[in-house]
Amino acid sequence: MHRYLLMAGAGLAALLAPPGAEAAAEAVAATDPASGDIVVTARRREEKIQKVPLAVSVVNDTALEATGSFNVGKLQQLQPTVQFFSSNPRNSAANIRGLGAPFGLTNDGIEQGVGLYVDQVFYARSAATTFDFLDVQQIEILRGPQGTLYGKNTTAGAINITSRPPSFSPEGRIEVSYGNLGFVQAKAAVSGPLIDDRLAIRIAAAGTHRRGTLYNVATGNRINAQDNLGLKAQVLLRATDTLNLTLAGDYNRQNPECCGQVYVRTGATQRPLNRQYAALAAAFNYAPPSLNPFDRVTDLDGDLKAKQALGGVSLRAEWELGAGTLTSVSAWRFWNWDPSNDRDFIGLPITTVSANPSKQRQWTQEIRYAGFGDAVDYVVGLFGFHQTVHTSGVQVQGPAASRWLINPARPAAFDPTVLDGLRSDNDIDFSNTSLAAFGQLTWKLTDRLRVQPGLRVNYDKKSGSYIATVVTGSGGTTLNSDQRGVLAPQSYQPKFSDWNLSYDFTLSYDFAADVLGYATYARSFKSGGINLSGLPLDAANNPILAVQTVKPESVNHFEVGLKTQFLDRRATLNIAGFWTDVKNFQATVTNGQLGVIRGYLANAAKVRVRGIEADFALRPSERLSLYANGAFTDARYAKFVDAPCPPELAGGTAVAAGQTPAPAGTPGGPSLPFCDISGQILPGVSKWALSYGGEYNVPAHVLGQDGHVYAGFDGSYRSTFSSNPSRSRYTDIKGYALSNLRFGFRAAGGWDVYGWVRNAFNVNYFDFLSVQSGNTGLVIGQPGDQRTYGLTVKAAF
Repeated sequence: MHRYLLMAGAGLAALLAPPGAEAAAEAVAATDPASGDIVVTARRREEKIQKVPLAVSVVNDTALEATGSFNVGKLQQLQPTVQFFSSNPRNSAANIRGLGAPFGLTNDGIEQGVGLYVDQVFYARSAATTFDFLDVQQIEILRGPQGTLYGKNTTAGAINITSRPPSFSPEGRIEVSYGNLGFVQAKAAVSGPLIDDRLAIRIAAAGTHRRGTLYNVATGNRINAQDNLGLKAQVLLRATDTLNLTLAGDYNRQNPECCGQVYVRTGATQRPLNRQYAALAAAFNYAPPSLNPFDRVTDLDGDLKAKQALGGVSLRAEWELGAGTLTSVSAWRFWNWDPSNDRDFIGLPITTVSANPSKQRQWTQEIRYAGFGDAVDYVVGLFGFHQTVHTSGVQVQGPAASRWLINPARPAAFDPTVLDGLRSDNDIDFSNTSLAAFGQLTWKLTDRLRVQPGLRVNYDKKSGSYIATVVTGSGGTTLNSDQRGVLAPQSYQPKFSDWNLSYDFTLSYDFAADVLGYATYARSFKSGGINLSGLPLDAANNPILAVQTVKPESVNHFEVGLKTQFLDRRATLNIAGFWTDVKNFQATVTNGQLGVIRGYLANAAKVRVRGIEADFALRPSERLSLYANGAFTDARYAKFVDAPCPPELAGGTAVAAGQTPAPAGTPGGPSLPFCDISGQILPGVSKWALSYGGEYNVPAHVLGQDGHVYAGFDGSYRSTFSSNPSRSRYTDIKGYALSNLRFGFRAAGGWDVYGWVRNAFNVNYFDFLSVQSGNTGLVIGQPGDQRTYGLTVKAAF
């Protein structure tokens, strides 16, 4: 058992109160009892959101339920600066302002750039973002680097989730939803005292089931289903009048038939014509079941499974000591991942098995002290984190692999036995230790002017082992060049360790009682990483060891903001402008070699992200609430001269000295080994993103109950964005707008019933697009959810 002192504490800020959360509901989950203002814990202490000089948005429990935002992936429809991508639970990532995790398949050897915290416990696995929210009170989305207090893994921001605490007054909640596509969701929670006012308990459970949105003609099954179960228990002990202890445990399980994609299109590459998709498919008399991706039909012949379990226990101690609070958070967590994929993406037996089951364990310990004074408030603390990951992967080639993957100029391409049964067993281990000391203070120079410096010292140590053992279909270990070109044995043990220093400085000023301005500079880091998905090969099909590690990211961030309330505080307008430069940006790049199904890591020399955000909320009366949030984000590779080329510029013969590369999409033309994509946009980021909506209610008396009949609307828009690390004309996703409607009755007695329609106009859009390995020109994708509708009944007692 490993024990480490963890960080604790603190800080991140809050400006830009996200109107979407307030407007969608009558009540805010965490409010100041006297004023009704939204209260956040972004800086590890309770504060009114409009008084915290940093960028944070809040979505409360009522808004989450009303809008159907039951996991992190749904938040991007409420918060324009959040981007979420997921091809399966393991390969999921939440980004903020276009930064966070590199776009593409997850690599265990690097950190996420957006920290996920649940009840002050850091969740290291991005897969946690795919689970249902369980008994959540509110979610704070902290934008911009938060490295001083939340750690080096928060260069883009943090998502801070707070659960409803145990109550000493008996209470309960229940919610049941039914909808099309076989959608059933149930949530329940009960809480109350066990021993008078000393010991209280809270137990919550949630389950979600929905049939798949795609039909797989190869198996006759609906795939990409939802099958989630979550349980959580908390016990609160008031040990003394100044000491509270909270013991919590949770278990979450998913086991859907997932995850698959559909045929979208083909595009010409520089591969010879007889090695591009059309010729290869013709060689097998193969055609996809539909050329229209929004028929939602596929023919994947490999096993599909996305089974995972995640959970843990934590103990939080909060002790009022002197003029402040001492907090300790101890936690242990696990994540077990048991997948199976069809990585050739089509109904031919090219890659018949692709599975990389993993087991992750993490230990964290956090200690911090938050002090308060007339002139100075401060937070100091220590942080410790240790993680281990073991992955035992396997990839097996099928009888169609030889013809699909080997050059037809070679006789081996027409001999199925060359690659049939070729198998790679991958044994991967990863160990990661992180230690830190930090502090931040707020110095009140005058009644209006405050300065807030912060500092954090981090130490990171990472080590890994990647061993790929390859055997032929007959079990032999001697491979010919054709076999090594598809699956090559690899063995390497990367290591990384380093110290880094994060710091920030914020100046804030109250121009009036309800007008706050601030300016921030932050210097933040994301730890260096190690490649644990296999390395690219050299001309002799040996791994290129020079790319087994990647450099740390360093971030310089500037931000100014203004947050205001007016019209007797019925209106809120918050504006922020930001400029972020990232040096040695950690990018996931696609290996163009045949048979490689995962990307590897590389450093882009410089990335620049700049933009403006505006959030507006208006509540002109108790009957009507409105909100509109918008973001303009210009996210680009400022310098990336050795990037992988997009599909249309890759796959041909190597450019010889003095030779001119072929134009895009020229079959068999000379191709560059890499491309200069400086100035191109980052993947996954829309230049324009909006969310907007409101709710109107009128008093009503229904079935003997007084209450309100209400109607609500929530809309979102994203402009065009790239879905490939190097922008390709084949993988841009067109902009789209989504609209959600609801109509119901909310009774004063604590129950609520409403009907809902999501994606009301049945807009066709893609969550992501991707290309088949080997650069055949095939583009596959994941269609976004079609129109769904249903009924929700909930009650509080």
